Amino acid sequence: MEGRENQTYVTHFIILGFQNLKNLQILVFLAFLVSYIATMVGNLLIVVTVVVDHHLHTPMYFFLGNLSCLEICYSSTLMPILLTTLLMDGKTLSFSSCFLQLFLFGYCLGAECYLLSVMSYDRYLAICRPLHYATTMSTRKCVQLASLSWTNGFIGISIIMVAMLQLTYCGPNEIDHYFCDSVPLKKLACSDTDVVEHVNLALLFVYTMPPFLLTLTSYIYIIRAILRIPSTAGRQKAFSTCSSHLIVVSTYYGSLISVYLLPQSSSMNKVFSLLYTVLPPLVNPLIYSLRNKEVKRAFRKLTKRIVTLTIFQIMLLNLVSVKNK
Repeated sequence: MEGRENQTYVTHFIILGFQNLKNLQILVFLAFLVSYIATMVGNLLIVVTVVVDHHLHTPMYFFLGNLSCLEICYSSTLMPILLTTLLMDGKTLSFSSCFLQLFLFGYCLGAECYLLSVMSYDRYLAICRPLHYATTMSTRKCVQLASLSWTNGFIGISIIMVAMLQLTYCGPNEIDHYFCDSVPLKKLACSDTDVVEHVNLALLFVYTMPPFLLTLTSYIYIIRAILRIPSTAGRQKAFSTCSSHLIVVSTYYGSLISVYLLPQSSSMNKVFSLLYTVLPPLVNPLIYSLRNKEVKRAFRKLTKRIVTLTIFQIMLLNLVSVKNK
């Protein structure tokens, strides 16, 4: 910290992480490390598979690829610092680094809300408007919807950042959380946070309620359409294409509401935060893709290509080494 005009201003923050689990920190560290590796591998596999396999060049998998890219950014913003706090019993971040993490986290959060709603709209068109699906979800429309999702995330967090940076931080600098979130940061501010509270609440509704309502409306029409299908097998097949997405959306928005709207202790805040920061990037590759026959087929093809290329490279290296001898 540094003195200026008889006040002490914060120049760094200390992320406390899960210090109430000191006896289990190694076990918790290993669990989060495995989940981070699995998250990165699973989402990278989806991105590569969607790009390589031309059979997956459809709107549904285009949005899935975007979601996987977003999850990679999301996890890379949070998990390395979380793992460091578990190893070092806390992590010190400079003032600018802490707010950079807040910006990246908020950007991904806002973008994911809209991207999930776009995916639900895509499923609505596929099930309720199948004859118009191909013309409505053109390549240009898909790119526009994906770009809109990424752009909305940027605009929302930029406004929050401007409001947060107007606050004065001159007191304690220990953040009782595992990343620089707006809720624990506001508690450390020395100045009045009423304006920031109102701005955050307004933006929370503006940037979460429209995509949430779009998702909810889409699924109301989807369920109505599914119930009209005469055969049980047809209903099950139709519902299986969107049931996983519905589960993820319910968990995601439920945890968001619990963290940002309901008063609770910091320990409960951490638990609910895990439901939308760590769990979705980990399980999304499983529930969106690995249960899908097309993706399984594409994974098998990709694996065969990798194995064939590896064998060819080994044989080539052996030939080169023999010639050199």
